[in-house]
Amino acid sequence: MAKILKSGKSKAEIAQAEAQVRETVQKILEDVEKRGDEAVRELSAKFDKWSPESFRLTQEQIDEIIASVPERDIEDIKFAQANIRRFAEAQKSTLLDLEVETLPGVILGHKNIPVNSVGCYIPGGLYPMLASAHMSVLTAKVAGVKRVIACTPPINGEIPAHTITAMALAGADEIYLLGGVQAMAAMAIGTESIAPVDMLVGPGNAFVAEAKRQLFGRVGIDLLAGPTETLIIADETADAEMVATDILGQAEHGPTSPCALITTSEKLAQETLVEIERQLKLLPTSEIARVAWEDNGIIILVDSLEEAVVEGDKLAYEHVEILTEDPEYFRQNLTNFGALFLGKETNVAYGDKVIGTNHTLPTKGAARYTGGLWVGKFIKTCTYQKVAPEATAMIGEYCSRLCNLENFAGHAEQANLRVRRYSKVAVKQ
Repeated sequence: MAKILKSGKSKAEIAQAEAQVRETVQKILEDVEKRGDEAVRELSAKFDKWSPESFRLTQEQIDEIIASVPERDIEDIKFAQANIRRFAEAQKSTLLDLEVETLPGVILGHKNIPVNSVGCYIPGGLYPMLASAHMSVLTAKVAGVKRVIACTPPINGEIPAHTITAMALAGADEIYLLGGVQAMAAMAIGTESIAPVDMLVGPGNAFVAEAKRQLFGRVGIDLLAGPTETLIIADETADAEMVATDILGQAEHGPTSPCALITTSEKLAQETLVEIERQLKLLPTSEIARVAWEDNGIIILVDSLEEAVVEGDKLAYEHVEILTEDPEYFRQNLTNFGALFLGKETNVAYGDKVIGTNHTLPTKGAARYTGGLWVGKFIKTCTYQKVAPEATAMIGEYCSRLCNLENFAGHAEQANLRVRRYSKVAVKQ
């Protein structure tokens, strides 16, 4: 039976904080909708101390920014983007158009159509997440999206050169130095200077995530990405140093980031608690990671690998690392996760930054019903049908009777009209 050795904040405490975020975001979205560019400028000045003549960077400005970035850094960005492009292209190759004759004279099919325009949010602040440019902008371009715009905030009044470089190299058609809820609102609602998009993607803080939630429906979204979540499932073959390193490596994302360990070994659990305290004294980002661990850290002791699967699926976390003797068991049996990292040789940071899989993943239990951002998220699979004259007379008779079962007289008449026109025997009214 599973035994909780450490728990985090209560659901009530989390819900109270989320309610405050909802109210703040709603007011900002309403303000941008009413006042457009004027509201965006005021909000940017208030939150980011940034109010340039134009939030959109010109090509000349972008070229100057790229020229300021060391060549080694540019090569590293290109290496990551090449990996992400290769995997996205391979994924896209699995999305095939379809056309099939299901009955004589009845042709059904589907066509894969890219979304026309996408807005990508690239987080900034303490962590300028330039990798999000690869994951969103580049993947959208591989999908065939015609217009991809990207927003990222200034950092302490400065232009984040590496992030802008990644956005440009990924293929962004428009780049805006604009952050927060005001950026999400401008992209989704549109202003006098920014044409609205059809879809919003990308991670962000609690306010950005809530903005996506409230804007969903007006535009499409990739998913509701909350604070980064990390689960490690380990047995007695794992070592506490690696477990602690991989937990804290994600806990540094923010003070609300959940991090958990499920293990069959009480010895490993206790050693991990000690090792986390040791590493927190050395980690440069320990001020954030400590809060995340103390407030949101969980350790669950289980009796078996089967029970580990059950508990892991209950958590349905974004990132799941498997540090066990047989990682393949979890690939075959675990069902609720955003991304799976199999074995001691890999880790979440590889997925976040460079290896090729996408790092925008489901959180807050959403892994129960969706995967993460991928090339297919930018593609609409739309069906069509074509029917031969002799087939429509036959189908129409079935359709008419089925419509009448539901009392849809108008629907039935659509079918009846085809029967009358394409068959020699009129349908009895």
